[in-house]
This record gives sequence, structure tokens and C-alpha cells, in this order.
Amino acid sequence: MGTHTAVITGSTAGIGASFARQLASQGYDLVLAARTEERLAAQSEALEAQYGIRAETIAADLTTDDGVGAVQERLTDPAHPVHLLVNNAGHGLAGSFLDNDLDDERDLLRLHVQTPMELTHTAARAMAAQRAGRIINVASVAGFTPTGTYSAAKAWVVNFSKAMHAQLKPEGITVTALCPGLVRTEFHERSGISVTGAKRWMWLDPEDVVRQGLTANAQGAAVCVPSAQYRALTASLRFIPDPVVQWAADKRMGVPSTGSD
Repeated sequence: MGTHTAVITGSTAGIGASFARQLASQGYDLVLAARTEERLAAQSEALEAQYGIRAETIAADLTTDDGVGAVQERLTDPAHPVHLLVNNAGHGLAGSFLDNDLDDERDLLRLHVQTPMELTHTAARAMAAQRAGRIINVASVAGFTPTGTYSAAKAWVVNFSKAMHAQLKPEGITVTALCPGLVRTEFHERSGISVTGAKRWMWLDPEDVVRQGLTANAQGAAVCVPSAQYRALTASLRFIPDPVVQWAADKRMGVPSTGSD
């Protein structure tokens, strides 16, 4: 069994699954949280068999108080302290704000804002008692763009993480916002989002994203934007007018122009 334990939300696919594999390879015991019990069971069995670590599972809907509470209960277990929390669970919405159902918009806000805030608060209190801990909040390059409610939620994650990085550093806790661009995962397909206009250079490998995120967090960085191309892009966004950013995002997603001829 490992000497450290990591909690990963949204662990069964994409970036979350990459976090699980890489942390298991480093000898971490894992607490895997996601909605689908069957996928969690298969994932935990595979990781335990391959890496010889312990992988607990929590089947939970993190848009609900009960689901978040189940993870909080594990984060506060004094007999089995958690050393690293990865707030990764998330999804997108394909439609425009006016087209989307209000309940779906509430769920998105709950999952991307309220849930990581609550889990960070719970984890940080437990970690502060140990004077050590690490938290990675998976945000997005979208958080640097005014392109919809998903980007607004991720902007909150970025700013929250930066604030917590400063506030919790004296407690021995490092908080990092991981901000990838497009990543080769199930995310867009499961969310029903078209990315037909995305160029090949825009796509990142989840293993590379996670590797850079873990390194940045271990080195004490508040924000990590994986890949040189996205670091250059985010640096340039401050000089680009918001309508141009929105046009580019729409083009990438294959949204038809609404402008007049």
C-alpha cells in the first residue's frame, strides 16, 4: 500500500483517469469518485492489480449535497488522511444560454463552482491540521475567455485557486489551477459539443496534461497552462477584443455566423 492518498473526482475517464494512473504509478493509494459504480469498480480493480496500491471508490453524483457529502466524509477521516485532492469532475453544455434548460445550467454551476469550493474547504481544513497538503483544481483555457457559462465557471476556478494558493501556502498547502485547452478525451462527445473547427495543434494528450499539472503543483505553481501553444494563446488574449474571441470560439465549435451579409 502507498504512504500517501489522493482523492480524484471524475476519475473514470479522460483527465481524471490519467491522474489516477499517474498517481498510482507514483505509489499513491487512491479514492476514486464518479457517478457510475460499474466503471469505478473496473477502474479500481485494474489499478490495484497493475500498481499494487489500494483504490477505494465512491459512487456519487457531485451535483447533489449527498454526493458531495460522501466525498467530504472521506476527506475528513482522521484515521486515513488525504494528501492530495484533484477536483476534476465536470461536463459541458452544447447549446446557447437561452436554449439550455435552467436546471442544466444550475447543475453546471454546481459541479464546476460550488462542488470544488466545498471539497477544497473540507480538504484544506484537514490538511491544515497536518501542516501539509496539495490541491489541484482542473480549470480550462476557456476560463480566460468570455465565451459562455462554462468559461465563466472555469474563470471562477482559476481565480479561486489563485486566491487559495496565496491564503493556504502558510498552512503548508499548495493549490494549483490546471488550465488545459482541448484534450483528447470523451468530454466533448459526452457533452454533445461539436469541435469540427479545431485545428490539430489545439489537441493535447491527457497524459501530458496531467504530468505537467502534477509537476507544477509539486513545484508550488498557482496556475499551470500545459503546452507552449496554449501559454502563448492565453498571453495574447488580453490584447484581443472579446467579440473576436467569441467569433473564434464559435468557429472552432462549428457554430454558424449570425451576422448579416
